[in-house]
Amino acid sequence: MERILATYYIETPYDPEKAAAVLAGEQSSGTFVAVPGETEELKQRFAARVEDVRYLETVDQPAIPGAVSSTGKYHRAMVKVSWSIENFGYNLLVMISTLQGNLYEITQFTGLKLLDIELPDSFGSHFKGPEFGIEGCRKLACVLQRPLIGTIIKPSVGLTVEDTAATVKTLVEAGIDFIKDDELLSSSANSVFEDRVAAVMKVINDHADRTGKKAMYAFNLSGEADEMLSRYETILQHGGTCAMVSINSVGLSAVKKICDQRRLAIHAHRNGWGMLTRHPLLGIDFRAYQKIWRLAGVDQLHVNGIQNKFWETDDSVVASIEACLTPMFEHKNILPVVSSGQWGGQAFETWRRTQTQDLLYMAGGGIMAHPMGAGAGVVALQQAWEAAVEGLSLEEAAMQYPEFRKSVEKFGKK
Repeated sequence: MERILATYYIETPYDPEKAAAVLAGEQSSGTFVAVPGETEELKQRFAARVEDVRYLETVDQPAIPGAVSSTGKYHRAMVKVSWSIENFGYNLLVMISTLQGNLYEITQFTGLKLLDIELPDSFGSHFKGPEFGIEGCRKLACVLQRPLIGTIIKPSVGLTVEDTAATVKTLVEAGIDFIKDDELLSSSANSVFEDRVAAVMKVINDHADRTGKKAMYAFNLSGEADEMLSRYETILQHGGTCAMVSINSVGLSAVKKICDQRRLAIHAHRNGWGMLTRHPLLGIDFRAYQKIWRLAGVDQLHVNGIQNKFWETDDSVVASIEACLTPMFEHKNILPVVSSGQWGGQAFETWRRTQTQDLLYMAGGGIMAHPMGAGAGVVALQQAWEAAVEGLSLEEAAMQYPEFRKSVEKFGKK
């Protein structure tokens, strides 16, 4: 029978092998004490198995509260545990409860993080994965080779429908590929969702009729499940091509329901991600996280950005981009969304570290606050990526491109 294999980074004051056995028991057929009915036959079929324990190091202080060491020592190890898919079938929610449930509360651990998941081949057949993926999103945005250049409507909340439509007009006339609502806005007092969709898509459709280029706009339909389905239909009715979902807020089941409609590209915003991963010995690593959402069917997923405004290191961002671009079954690869304090200046290091243009490169203030206006902000990002791929330095690009030079003057000192 096929099995799912999970890799954990653990810390414990006990023998790591014994702690791993507790995890396996707690998250499958066992409990803290033997109970009637837990036969050897049952355990053989349904119990989780500890496949490997690799000791790493011993430290003097625990990472998080848990059992207190009698020796003052805490042991760290890499642990692999597997489960038969008979335990939960293709129920993603129960799978998550198994791989990420009560195990975080087990007192034997003073640190535990899910690093990766290895899924059996049948998952690739049962789940369809992204409907559009990288190539589909490129076609929708009319961008064949370079990164998609995108922005976020700013201010995040407070603009009227008319203000938003006017900003979109400026952006599409400058050649923007992608625009999205901020995650803080779905439907507000002066920007009702349905009204905003109608106004924005009129601008985008009119521009597409004149030029043949139709920008992708990700409307934030996050809400209750029925409300999201209704908003999904509103986007379709007005000719939209993309919807945004705050995946951590909405939850796996509701996100999958939206993805299963398979008529709009789904932009997955991971706001709240920090609380799931920021501690090095608690939560989930992006390698495992992105696999779950790819099974659900999202097409685009945030990965933060090089030299970002948040806590995440460049190495972590690069690893996240690589994870999104790593094939998973026969499914389409998802489009990494680079964002967080980005402007054209980071394009050079992003290209150097990743050597890929399969990115949605997002700049909010880096476009909207450009000294020559938002239109010039779009042009400046396009220039930066063209220069980076051609092998120019930032300084050489600033000399060659006037719009990018103004970006350097404003953002380069920050």
